[in-house]
Amino acid sequence: MNPVTVGILGIFLLFLLLAMRMQIGLSMVIVGFLGFGVLNALKPSFFILGMEPFKIGTAYSLTVIPRFILMGQFANHSRMGFEFYQTVYRWIGFLPGGLSMATIAACGGFAAISGSSLAAAATMGMVALPEMKRFKYDDALATGCIAAGGTLGILIPPSTVMIIYGILTEQPIATLFIAGVAPGILLTLLFILTVYLMTRIKPALGPPGPHFPLKQKIYSLKDTWSILTLFVLVIGGLYTGWFTPTEASGVGAFGAFMITIIKKKLTWENLTDSLAQTVRTTAMVFLILIGANIFGYFLTISQIPDQLSVLTAEAGLNRYVVLALLVLAYIILGCFMEGMAIMVLTIPIVYPMVLELGFDPIWFGIIITLVMEMSLISPPVGMNVFIISGIAKEVPMYKIFRGVLPFWVAMLVCIILLILFPQLAMFLPQTMSGY
Repeated sequence: MNPVTVGILGIFLLFLLLAMRMQIGLSMVIVGFLGFGVLNALKPSFFILGMEPFKIGTAYSLTVIPRFILMGQFANHSRMGFEFYQTVYRWIGFLPGGLSMATIAACGGFAAISGSSLAAAATMGMVALPEMKRFKYDDALATGCIAAGGTLGILIPPSTVMIIYGILTEQPIATLFIAGVAPGILLTLLFILTVYLMTRIKPALGPPGPHFPLKQKIYSLKDTWSILTLFVLVIGGLYTGWFTPTEASGVGAFGAFMITIIKKKLTWENLTDSLAQTVRTTAMVFLILIGANIFGYFLTISQIPDQLSVLTAEAGLNRYVVLALLVLAYIILGCFMEGMAIMVLTIPIVYPMVLELGFDPIWFGIIITLVMEMSLISPPVGMNVFIISGIAKEVPMYKIFRGVLPFWVAMLVCIILLILFPQLAMFLPQTMSGY
């Protein structure tokens, strides 16, 4: 049978297994193993099945994953997100829509030390939603801004999605992290601008909050020391070259641990919960990476990536037209699949084509991350929407999806701006030594 035909059948089988709700990593292991066996032989297929888990599990560079996850867990238990929200709340809460703006800014701050969109959405949901209800905010705006703000967790570094993209494409993780800083700030500002425009058009959506005296505002800045310290330590260390990503993850995890002790938030229950959550998340991510590698061997000998690059070249389409079609395909997939699954499934296929078209792989990683963010709030399976729905049980699901729509548009605007002005993402990495 033609290798390309086998490859297409393998992809179809993979989507079938996912439709049956099989875990993405395990699905890729099964399809990759069977597909490689069909196109090559069972003996080398068994060799790959035995080699990859050992290779992934013993890779020193991958220790960056559990350490950054542990950093986020300690940060969550030390209530850094709550304190940062309270500070921003005092500075801009008095504006129309100010509580929503403060929530988005706090999500961005918490994203800088958690790396998890779901954790950011859950944390800010419990902190900010009661305040917005107290000041009679529109349910759609209140829930929508939290769900959308939470997505900043995978764009503002450290980001688990960027780590996995870097591993799959063999791109430097430190460079990806630095490239995500400016787009993360840009998207945060676009979200805040969205709230401003919505409340300017219809003030009843977000009534002004309390007005705090200047002395209290300045005094509240002391509560931001923990987030700023961690961010400067980790991202600043990566940018200046003081730390490798692996070292930075260790410094970040230890720093978050010490901050939790200093804040007197480290209990035995918090410690065991942080370790347990880190182990669970790490195991899930490692299984995905093992599956992606085995599936990648199958895709390589199926010749699908090569054939796709050839077809793209022969079509003679402008590379930006191809990019627009890719983004559109990702947006459609994001309506039905979880973002991480989309990335590990498609990157082995589209990445060679992206290189062939002459796009910078670091810049493309930021575009992919932004599209993954969109999937977190896209109906019908937007994970952040379900997280907020679990917190705001009295708000109908359709109203939350309606609330995230303006922010979804803001994400699309951010992608367009990055395509028109790639330097928004690339100017910081280009100042790094060794880029």
